[in-house]
Amino acid sequence: MPANPLAQLGALGQSPWIDHITRDLLQTGELRRLIAEDGLRGMTTNPTIFEKAVAGSDHYDAAIRTLADSGVDPAEIVETLAVADVRAACDQFLPQYQASDGGDGFVSLEVSPRLANDTDGTVREARRLWEAVDRPNVMIKIPGTLAGLPAITRCLIRGLNVNVTLLFSVPRYCQVMDAYLTGLEQRRARRESIQQVASVASFFVSRIDTKLDPVLEQSGDATVRALRGTIAIANALVAYEAFQQTFRGPRWDALAREGARVQRPLWASTSAKDPAFPDVYYVEALIAPDTVNTMPPETWKAYGHHGRPQVRVTEPAISEAKQRLATLAGAGVNLDDVTAALETEGVQKFSASYATLLSGVRQKAAAMASI
Repeated sequence: MPANPLAQLGALGQSPWIDHITRDLLQTGELRRLIAEDGLRGMTTNPTIFEKAVAGSDHYDAAIRTLADSGVDPAEIVETLAVADVRAACDQFLPQYQASDGGDGFVSLEVSPRLANDTDGTVREARRLWEAVDRPNVMIKIPGTLAGLPAITRCLIRGLNVNVTLLFSVPRYCQVMDAYLTGLEQRRARRESIQQVASVASFFVSRIDTKLDPVLEQSGDATVRALRGTIAIANALVAYEAFQQTFRGPRWDALAREGARVQRPLWASTSAKDPAFPDVYYVEALIAPDTVNTMPPETWKAYGHHGRPQVRVTEPAISEAKQRLATLAGAGVNLDDVTAALETEGVQKFSASYATLLSGVRQKAAAMASI
């Protein structure tokens, strides 16, 4: 029998993570199976995932009722449920974290999206969540907004593992990498260890094509129409080149000598939204060393079934990506405007999911109280 394609990704230098969490996944042994058989190396969560988990099952009802009966408000209930799930997942990933010397086995928990433009609030909540989970392999997710950049640095100085989320543009990604390096340098200046501080930068992929493709399809230029379904990958390839350039040279070498780890790019939003493309389209195109790919359950299953693991992020691929982006710019499409809009929409979508989650918990608590 050939090796599981998901497990083969690890041998190519890419860590497959899953963008999913539910209480039954944790309690039925399914998560342990994914780790043992599929080579799962980490987990990401966000408000939308928790909203679906809580609303879509009765696994949380007893806890919601107990907390509500104790006078806990919906926001505290949500945080309590999320922290409990993430802590349990961290425990199941802990052997992998230890075996990889802190290189993998992370579980991410996001600060409230309502704090995306509040630096101090983000830092306070990140520290509180870090202490609440109290596991070495938790990562606190901080949006890569302008307000998030100093928060990233401040959290890294204090030794928190950070997953920078909602990245769409290469220029903002470069700012995030600088925030990471600055955090390590300032922590080192305080004579504190930087060896176990870990971070990933979550670069969102398919949403760019979802946003751009309807525009490209209306072009009267066949060359421009041919860009459909290619710009998201091209953007990610250029981001990977920026990653390679950042983590080399004197500045990085000084940190690496003291045990610093690179801040790996994490490809997020890698499910194919357009049925015209293969279901593993974005996963296949972005296999590269020193990266992470976090997949929703459907994409995870699809890749395990018919993925073809092979490193495809190469110099020729990056060169072709630059040509595609140049063609896009020549057609008058400003990619920076597109990515800025996507960042704003991303914050809004997660905020809406968080609001729906709070409302759902409030309704469940009220319904159970009336029984």
